[in-house]
Amino acid sequence: MLEQPDATDLLNTARDALLQKLLPALPAHLHYEARMIANAMAIAARSAGVDPTPLATRLRSFADDEAHFAARIRAGAYPPGSPAYVGAAKLLQEMVRLRCTVSAPRALKGEP
Repeated sequence: MLEQPDATDLLNTARDALLQKLLPALPAHLHYEARMIANAMAIAARSAGVDPTPLATRLRSFADDEAHFAARIRAGAYPPGSPAYVGAAKLLQEMVRLRCTVSAPRALKGEP
């Protein structure tokens, strides 16, 4: 059976080729766009390696979806000091951590 690279491997390989081989050959006025494409490829590779299912399951214990959860927060469904508040705050932290893991991993450096 042949081994097949996964999406993360393909994106990382293509990103490396873009940055190391193509970028130096491009005119300077195209470097910004090439780096922007490389960043998008890095985000896509990180996204492919994340499983949001456990977090989505936890979200459903609070609301139907993210928009409904946000509406419930605005409506005061999780008052400070309540067990619901503690759970909602923890869920929000996990949601932010997941998003940062994909789109801004440097934001998590030094996180406890």
